[in-house]
Amino acid sequence: MMLSGFFFAFLLSAALIGYVRSKAEKWGMVDIPNDRSSHTDRTPRSAGIGFFMAAAVVLPLFNPALVFSHLWAFTAIFLVFIVGVLDDHHNTSPNTKFFVIILSTVFLYFDGLLIDDLGTFWGIQLSLGWLALPFTVFAVTGFTNALNLADGLDGLAGTLSIVILLGFFTLGYTHGDDFMMSLSGMFIAVVLAFLLYNWHPASIFMGDSGSLTLGFVISLLAIHSLKYLPAVSILFVAAIPILDTLVVMIRRKRKGRSMFSADRCHIHHIMRHFFAKDTPRTVLFLGILQAIYTFTGLQLGKTSDEGYLLMLFILNVAMVYLFLGAMIKRQKRDC
Repeated sequence: MMLSGFFFAFLLSAALIGYVRSKAEKWGMVDIPNDRSSHTDRTPRSAGIGFFMAAAVVLPLFNPALVFSHLWAFTAIFLVFIVGVLDDHHNTSPNTKFFVIILSTVFLYFDGLLIDDLGTFWGIQLSLGWLALPFTVFAVTGFTNALNLADGLDGLAGTLSIVILLGFFTLGYTHGDDFMMSLSGMFIAVVLAFLLYNWHPASIFMGDSGSLTLGFVISLLAIHSLKYLPAVSILFVAAIPILDTLVVMIRRKRKGRSMFSADRCHIHHIMRHFFAKDTPRTVLFLGILQAIYTFTGLQLGKTSDEGYLLMLFILNVAMVYLFLGAMIKRQKRDC
């Protein structure tokens, strides 16, 4: 039943994305290139409408009990999707997007999805207490935005999402967790269909309706996975978007610029230049790198001391920062 549901979702997603692509111009959902774009032509966006609707139809059809038992979580996903659609249509303000993501995270709290314990750091148990909800909001908002920032090359955000979701599906399968398997598997299926259209050269982009939704879904699965993994391991399971965001913000801060300013200094910009502007090779490289990180994160046991794991991740941040800094200097980028 699960496999047939995934296959049906894949087919429906492919059909709906094709329909959205044909109507995008009429709906005013077209991406117009600017000086930071990697494409030069007007391109339809909002494929997220197609693949989200496919998941929203198929999941209740094949597993209604799961949806009703996690109604708060699915309502939260729907709210993030709606604000993404509005942003694709008329550029919703950042404050509005943040407000909706924060509200949706509160809905996750009502469904029992909360980061209330960060684990053991050098023998000291670190429970968050009343800080649990604010920290969860910070984590979900941060990663949802991080995946949105990774949506800068044809096929990249979709590929990274599939790799991360495969990690969660594997974890769910290992522990017999129906919620984790169903939600991650459903979005793997619909995003695979999206890649048929989005692989270079892309004929449609996912838009914020896709990237915000995927980022939020991955965030809630990450919180749910804390039943089986140490908290710091999530930094590895979803490493590339997190590393990219941290490194870019650190670099901007050191340069005296706003950490939220836009530029062409993300890891995918730098690696695409390294691969002679070969987009598919760049995406495959980053996808494989993410797979290595995800596999590493899944190997970390629940009883691991998170202090040492955090030091290992900080070391990764430093290494990536230095490596990309050397690449920026070599490429003579203004970062």
